[in-house]
Amino acid sequence: MSEAVSVTLLTGFLGSGKTTLLNYFLAHNDNQPVAILENEFGAVNIDSALLRGGENVNVVELSNGCVCCSVRGEFTAALSEMLDKRAAGELQFERLIVETTGLADPAPIVQTFFVDERLREALRLDAVIALADAEHISRQLDEHPVAASQIGFADRILLTKSDRVDEETKARALARIHRINSKAEIYEIVNGECPADLWLSLNAFELTDNVELAGGFHIIRADSQQSSRFQPFRKAQAKQSWDDAIQAHVFDAGLLDLKKIGAFMESCIARFGNDMLRYKGVLAIAEHPQRLIVQGVHKVVGFDYGSAWQPTESRTSRLVIIGRYLPIEEMRREFAATAV
Repeated sequence: MSEAVSVTLLTGFLGSGKTTLLNYFLAHNDNQPVAILENEFGAVNIDSALLRGGENVNVVELSNGCVCCSVRGEFTAALSEMLDKRAAGELQFERLIVETTGLADPAPIVQTFFVDERLREALRLDAVIALADAEHISRQLDEHPVAASQIGFADRILLTKSDRVDEETKARALARIHRINSKAEIYEIVNGECPADLWLSLNAFELTDNVELAGGFHIIRADSQQSSRFQPFRKAQAKQSWDDAIQAHVFDAGLLDLKKIGAFMESCIARFGNDMLRYKGVLAIAEHPQRLIVQGVHKVVGFDYGSAWQPTESRTSRLVIIGRYLPIEEMRREFAATAV
């Protein structure tokens, strides 16, 4: 069996700069074979005409509607057809980038790669990348719930058009984005100029023991000698006036009882799975030498044991849940009750 093709899901609201990012990538791709599945809401796909591809770039268009609304139909069929052509030698690609329409909710798209048996074996979802327009993201979050869903699902967030706003506007945008998704690293880019290794081949859906929270953002400039510059978040001066339904919640504890934490996770997924967008935990289980890793999307979840705790390490448990309308205080009490 051939190795599964790495898939990157590129999302972000209308005008966030996805096509600009792709064109920068294609201009610096060294002619590696790549396929781009383009989706546009409408009868004519405009974005695909704007892509500057090469001989090893295959662009497949979906223009009969938003893929998140037809995920069990046209989207799945398009992916299957691409795999058929690849197997027959009619289409060559070693990487697949799915660019969704700015109106798409990533949830059903992400789940497709785990619930469809053929796609699960042939394609490996690498990461969800969300672009956020610093100039307009606050208004988009106010008016369009899907904008928050795009940020909430992201493994990495690219902040665009920051050169068009003042520092206070940027700080407010970053604060709001971080509140929605405190786990994803944020990179500030201009004109789509972002090295490919910062948003491709992230292995974000592998069960790893990294569950650190972002403490700041990285500034990327193509004309700089530095690869990136890290800047801690600063508190926006203006009083917070937003309360997004989607937020990141962090649960911390010490040693946990295996049966109790298993029952807690099973109960949460059964009751609230539809509203748990992304979640990941690194848990310290009493009388077990290894970390227990949990990672899920809605009701699709995986568990595995990771690396062993070292004698000098503090054995602590952390679970991060990005969700909407969750009874957080109730969940905190139940989580705390799993401790030994």
